[in-house]
Amino acid sequence: MNRFYKLGLALIILVISSYSFISDDGTNAHIKATFIYNFTRYIEWPAEYKKGTFIIGVLGETRMWQELTTMKQKKSRGNQPFQITKFSSVNAVNKCHMIFVAESRSHELGLVVSKVKDFKTLIITEQSGLIEKGSGINFVINNNKQGFEINRSSIKEHGLSLSSNLVAFATVVK
Repeated sequence: MNRFYKLGLALIILVISSYSFISDDGTNAHIKATFIYNFTRYIEWPAEYKKGTFIIGVLGETRMWQELTTMKQKKSRGNQPFQITKFSSVNAVNKCHMIFVAESRSHELGLVVSKVKDFKTLIITEQSGLIEKGSGINFVINNNKQGFEINRSSIKEHGLSLSSNLVAFATVVK
């Protein structure tokens, strides 16, 4: 990873972590969406996933969908434009690079893991304890600040590679 990306991630993490967690779902969704877009820089997908549109799925009702949709207008992953897809049910989930499972759908994580097992999909959640149940990255609040946990084995099982630069900013690494 070049120095520009390392410096960029460090700056973003420092800025975001300097703000105390605000219970307003919109503010928190914006912070999480920023994290998600930055995760795309520090996780490598196989060659066949580096072509075409970079798809981020959202399962469940959450402000995250609106935040990601707004941000996609200004961002891309290299030469891949972002597409944000909202899934109304686990059965509707199909091939995507990342899937964010809203807290309201956390009880379906096992079904999501089964549904994407043949894809190279990063699963992102936001409820305590889900890092042990198949999530690759789980958002957590520590000391009133937004952070995230990483499950390296889950990420590796999905055929993805993780940068040590991202691991360094995680609150918990399993």
